Amino acid sequence: MDTMPTWALALIYWIHMLATVLWLGSLAALSLLILPALRKVDTKSQGILLETIQKRLDPLGWFSFALLLATGMFQMSANPNYEGFLAISGQWASSILIKHVFFLAMIIISAAQTWWLLPSMRRAMLRQHKSGDMAEVEALRKREVLLLNLNLILAILVLGMTALARAA
Repeated sequence: MDTMPTWALALIYWIHMLATVLWLGSLAALSLLILPALRKVDTKSQGILLETIQKRLDPLGWFSFALLLATGMFQMSANPNYEGFLAISGQWASSILIKHVFFLAMIIISAAQTWWLLPSMRRAMLRQHKSGDMAEVEALRKREVLLLNLNLILAILVLGMTALARAA
């Protein structure tokens, strides 16, 4: 592969870092700030606020994922440590492989939240407004917090593997 111009590689690194900050920053804000604050608000207001946040956050998160995937491929192929797909030799390659396993787990968790958990919560909140039974909504909220916290831990591990690869 020909050497990529410095300006192009710098642009790819910048876009990658920007997408990382957007995705992980919004994940951290939601997990550490918004959800804990929502516990002090009534159920109906919680539902409205979460729905509004999710409508803005989901497209941002999936767009960031696409950018991370595309720019990450360019970065990896431009790195002198890259020896080919699944060529695992040395600290850099091992760290990158583990980072991608964690990243894939984050994608699976995010997909479960977007296309399973959040629609289930919307339906449960509608049923709750009619029946007054909060058990289903509370169980789904606990799952949401668990998945968000798990994704945040995975994000921290992804950053740790990135640092380890850069140190190699």
